[in-house]
Amino acid sequence: MNDEMKIQELLNFFKALADANRLKIIGLLAQQDLSVEQIAEMLGISSSTVSHHLSKLSKTGLVSARAESYYNVYHLNEERLESLSKEILSKETLPEVTAEIDLDAYDSKVVRNYTNPNGTIKAIPTQQKKMLAILKYVVRDFKPDRTYSEKEVNEILERYHEDYAYLRRELIEFKFMAREAGGKSYWLLKEE
Repeated sequence: MNDEMKIQELLNFFKALADANRLKIIGLLAQQDLSVEQIAEMLGISSSTVSHHLSKLSKTGLVSARAESYYNVYHLNEERLESLSKEILSKETLPEVTAEIDLDAYDSKVVRNYTNPNGTIKAIPTQQKKMLAILKYVVRDFKPDRTYSEKEVNEILERYHEDYAYLRRELIEFKFMAREAGGKSYWLLKEE
């Protein structure tokens, strides 16, 4: 199933459950099979309203009907409810709906707002979330699996801002980098 279909299925599932009466109908059908008229009487709403709700629930496969005499009797498809819930609300599936979203958009905006055209930092942000974006921006110049002297770290950071010592301390504080006691050597920390 492609991302667009998953998103649509997710939307349909939530829309089907996004109404108090539909939730009540599911609750009633979880206890017993019922006709439209029985549900209408129990909920105190019109049969046409119940039919409308059942139609929405049927489209997602949550309920189905069978003919009995003059009536359609509805029952809850518990297996479908469970499988949709597990599939759609799984930790693996939910991130897929963000596949086409630029997850770095906020950081990019912060970097644009806080840097000059030449890439240097205009001002160091005071808000932590913005500071993290700036630190991600400057840490790109450091290579993994390499150690740096304090002088080398300072030279790299000075290209971004005159207060390179502050940037260096923040890289350590926010665990982008680590250092040996005494500041003899610095290295990037692995992303988790």
